[in-house]
Amino acid sequence: MNFDAYARTAVDLVNTQLATVDDLKGLFTDENAYMRDEVAERDLATFRRAQKRLREVFESGAAGRDPETVAELNSLLEAFPVQPRISGHDAADWHMHVTSRGASVSAEYLAGAVWGLAVWLCEYGSSRFGICADERCGNVYLDTSSNCCRRFCSERCATRSHVAAHRARKRAASADPAPAETHELTHV
Repeated sequence: MNFDAYARTAVDLVNTQLATVDDLKGLFTDENAYMRDEVAERDLATFRRAQKRLREVFESGAAGRDPETVAELNSLLEAFPVQPRISGHDAADWHMHVTSRGASVSAEYLAGAVWGLAVWLCEYGSSRFGICADERCGNVYLDTSSNCCRRFCSERCATRSHVAAHRARKRAASADPAPAETHELTHV
């Protein structure tokens, strides 16, 4: 199982606007097209509640509040339990599912997302849970940098933030010209 991929599904969920079922359908990749086809209106409320709780996990993790992060992940693991099973049609197609046959779309997606984040936390620590430093963004991310120094969810946000800071410095410099030099005249 690719636990990093499952952890990224949690990131995708937190960063997705969930106003409508169509928004929710947009969350599912082609790999999970069957979820897109099966998702129902009743799943929307479940996804929204889980989205809020997962954001709290990222916020507490990014703030270094490990006990709070672990407690919330454990609570989510209880709410969306992993019940692994092998699925497929032949030896070339065997793969793992994280829930029992017949589970709802929300149960399957959220069990994988929560399990992936829990494994991520155990392997890399909650300091790798991030919230974009661009104040206009707020997206969450998993820090995969080699030295845990990532501050932005994407290159786009990093560039936008750096350009805005540069422009602000230029405006401040032009609005506050250096004081004119005063020359003292000395009489001899």
